Amino acid sequence: MSDGPIIEAADLHKSFALNHERIDVLRGVDMRVARGEIVAIVGASGAGKSTLLHLLGGLDRPTSGRIMVDGVQVDRLRERELEAFRNRTVGFVFQFHHLLPEFTALENVMMPGLIRGVSQAEMRERARHILDTVGLGARLRHRPGELSGGEQQRVAIARALVLAPPLVLADEPTGNLDTHTGEEVMGALKRLHQTHGTTFVIVTHNEKLAAEADRVVRMVDGKIEGS
Repeated sequence: MSDGPIIEAADLHKSFALNHERIDVLRGVDMRVARGEIVAIVGASGAGKSTLLHLLGGLDRPTSGRIMVDGVQVDRLRERELEAFRNRTVGFVFQFHHLLPEFTALENVMMPGLIRGVSQAEMRERARHILDTVGLGARLRHRPGELSGGEQQRVAIARALVLAPPLVLADEPTGNLDTHTGEEVMGALKRLHQTHGTTFVIVTHNEKLAAEADRVVRMVDGKIEGS
């Protein structure tokens, strides 16, 4: 672990080929995020917000540029190293929760630790604790289909936090929820931040959620406005 910023991205470019044309999604993005900070990334659809988040989390690779996360140069990692990096360092929360329908809330939250090789007993205790923190202590044995949309998203947040990663990347975590349910999810994120001191980088169109962040970063046409 480095003592510097948890994220330091320099001159990030990302391009795709579409019908023999090059589409430039990111055009020289520089970004620093301090440890324990909550940063909201906002901007119009197509501005490059989700692409940037995927690069920071090692889900995709930049066309060029440099990404340091928690002292690791992510853009140089091989695929197996990337898998280990994601499991150890980053929790992901997406607009659609991607819970496994055949497993209970408790089992879904245990899954990242079991993949890492942590014992079932330890993961069961960790999962119970984090689900209680997000207000789902009474819903441990319910499967996703038995939970409301907000409850499912809170299970996904608990799953992202259960191994206490230093960084959580969230892509429109309230985008599929009504206003009241979105506020419940926002409350869960805030409680977890206060409890664990986790760094959050959140892509959102939700103005209330963005207002809760320590800092708002606005993207326009593949660049960070004002950078």
